[in-house]
Amino acid sequence: MDLIQRIFEAGVIGAGGAGFPTHIKLNSEAEILIVNGAECEPLLETDKFLMRAHSRKIVRAMEEVGNHIKAKKLIIGLKRKYKEEIKELKKAIEDLDSRVELFLLDNFYPAGDEQILVYEVTKRSIPAGGIPLDVGVVVSNAGTMMNIYEAINDKSVTYKYVSIIGEVKKPSIIKVPIGISIDKCIEGAGGAKIEDYSVILGGPMMGKIINRCEVKNEVITKTLGGIILVPQNHYIVKRKEAPIKHIVNRAKSACIQCSMCTDLCPRYLIGHRLRPHRIMRAVSFSEINQEVLKEALICCECGICELYACPMGLSPRTINVYLKNEFRKNKVRYKKQDIKTTAKEIREYRKIPVSRLISRIDLTEYIGEKINGPYDIEALEVKIPLNQHIGKPASPVIKVGDRVSRGQIIGKVDMGDFGANIHSSINGIVYEVGENIVIKSEENEVIL
Repeated sequence: MDLIQRIFEAGVIGAGGAGFPTHIKLNSEAEILIVNGAECEPLLETDKFLMRAHSRKIVRAMEEVGNHIKAKKLIIGLKRKYKEEIKELKKAIEDLDSRVELFLLDNFYPAGDEQILVYEVTKRSIPAGGIPLDVGVVVSNAGTMMNIYEAINDKSVTYKYVSIIGEVKKPSIIKVPIGISIDKCIEGAGGAKIEDYSVILGGPMMGKIINRCEVKNEVITKTLGGIILVPQNHYIVKRKEAPIKHIVNRAKSACIQCSMCTDLCPRYLIGHRLRPHRIMRAVSFSEINQEVLKEALICCECGICELYACPMGLSPRTINVYLKNEFRKNKVRYKKQDIKTTAKEIREYRKIPVSRLISRIDLTEYIGEKINGPYDIEALEVKIPLNQHIGKPASPVIKVGDRVSRGQIIGKVDMGDFGANIHSSINGIVYEVGENIVIKSEENEVIL
């Protein structure tokens, strides 16, 4: 069985972001393979842990992938402040006599954005609406490489390493089965320190916010790498609770067209025609300028415009997301730029320091928290979504009442499909089959 077939069978997808099916991404040739170890979101520690604790697996997987895609260079991009991770990776590279190189980045946000990382490493700007392959590069993150290593050894994706931090008694790296509920993860980190809290799924800049009542219904997926507990009245929570109508009305009354949202936009700075201030102007004055509004389609939703740049506290990113959804409903797509994309010269002076960003979003108290673990958390019950990735959902291949074992395929796609296989993450009995597959263990207790 070749590498692509093993990756497909194991259900490997991008371990962060939208979850691009890896067997499709790697079915190509590229000059450079870049592994993203920059941990894009502030405060999260998952990729750092993987590079520190599983450096040899990551390097071995990179060699296999590099050979498959015929890459001339294999590079791990990580921040130069990651001293321990750099040490472990260098040791692994030396021990394995590997051609993998390290590229050290400054501590800025969003260094881990795929297109920003490609520019930092290669000085090549990916065209707006394009992908890294357009400039001869394939990018995967550290978690994906770990899963590829497991796939090479015939192990499917059944678990996830997750950072759980903030208002928990024991900030930790936890290893959990796919489909475990968020409340069980919180229990595994000693429980919440406060009674009234909200949860950020992912990172503070781009993550999804849920309230305390929803933690039993939300589950760990193949792409979720962080859980952050914050007070219910936290600045970030309040901002993201605002309805779109209110956000648009505020833009109409308060946008001063200072253009700071554009001046600090990472995608604008690498040469993309994305001008959030023009979009805000079009929305504020009800201008029907489709070409300007369509620029929202190339927004990476990093949140700098609304959580850092705007002096009026407005929400260009949220408006961009709303416009993107409307365009997609009408099947409007952004046409990739054919002209050469060139970064702005001023870009080097407009990188956002992570320490200042964390202060701006009022998360300073969580900097430097001791992160415990990793701790294994088993589950009596999992709810596994059949759609954990962009593209086609998997189709169930089991029925209610079936006994399944960890690693068994429960949802399948065909090799040519833009999707990924789904596997059971525990041994147990199938209780429900729908958009999610619910499996309950026959064990009597949860083992921590």
